[in-house]
Amino acid sequence: MGKAGLAITRITLVIFCCVAGAYIGPELINSPSSSIWGGFGGGLVAAIAILLEIGIKRASGKGIVGGIIGLITAFSLTFLAVKFFLPSSWKETHLYSLIYLLTAYMGIMIGVRKGKEFNPATWRILSKTGFQGEVPKILDTSVIIDGRIADVCETGFVEGPFIIPQFVLRELQHIADSPDPLKRNRGRRGLDILNKMQKQNDVEVRISDQDFPKLKEVDAKLVELAKRLNGRIITNDYNLNKVAELQGLTVLNINQLSNALKPVVLPGETIHVQILKEGKEPGQGVAYLDDGTMVVVEEGKKLIGRELDVVVTSVLQTTAGRMIFARPREDEVISFEPTLQAGRTHG
Repeated sequence: MGKAGLAITRITLVIFCCVAGAYIGPELINSPSSSIWGGFGGGLVAAIAILLEIGIKRASGKGIVGGIIGLITAFSLTFLAVKFFLPSSWKETHLYSLIYLLTAYMGIMIGVRKGKEFNPATWRILSKTGFQGEVPKILDTSVIIDGRIADVCETGFVEGPFIIPQFVLRELQHIADSPDPLKRNRGRRGLDILNKMQKQNDVEVRISDQDFPKLKEVDAKLVELAKRLNGRIITNDYNLNKVAELQGLTVLNINQLSNALKPVVLPGETIHVQILKEGKEPGQGVAYLDDGTMVVVEEGKKLIGRELDVVVTSVLQTTAGRMIFARPREDEVISFEPTLQAGRTHG
């Protein structure tokens, strides 16, 4: 129905109710102006009906169901309260109707607001966590694209249920549709990781349709969802990590987990590395362990491209990870000197 047709229908309803009220008024009110008051009452009823129709049109299905439940609950509680606590003499006054009107209004408003927040999937999650002690884990975009979460889940070190919000899926889809090849590949990788997790038999993945339209940032929505579900956020995002912790939420950071699981290296131990490039300081060389840990080798510049054993001198732990400082073993340097001299002579 178009806007013009809708307007005509509403005007017709008002006219009909006014005419009907004018006919019914004399039967209810003993007054010369009863028809006028009846017509006014009919118009008021029509206006209320139109307002209700507009409200229902804008309300979600959950809001309507919540409003109905709230109205029924309010009427039931009011009936019991009036029956047992209100003096019988008051029941013949307008106060009786006013109490019902106010409680009906409160019941509808509370029911509509709480109905919008209700999510059957969330209810199942909360029920399950209440009986089995499981805590929902909410995944953000960064940790999905990173991909290591799928391997962690497969090992069973982190238990679900794992919650994927719809707004995170939309962000992944947006990245996957990007004209930038790098972003597009990252988005597609994230979607592939989700498919991999869903196919794992022992991993419970749930899609949550809860959204918070008033919040524009995805990070803010993740924090709000974690509060609603009493869950934990799994992320690689440093800023989201700090914001969530400031609001009292528990955050699981995959990078921190990775750093914690790296093998412990103590000063004096020997490790085998390949020096790949020059370091920042003069004479330094840089190598990497299999887990990505940077190894700064003193006097390693002249050993670039060679695999050798180095002795750890110190270990530095930073917010970005761990850094190892080392020096070549003496026998490695001695064995390399003839090769170096031969190269110079040949040159």
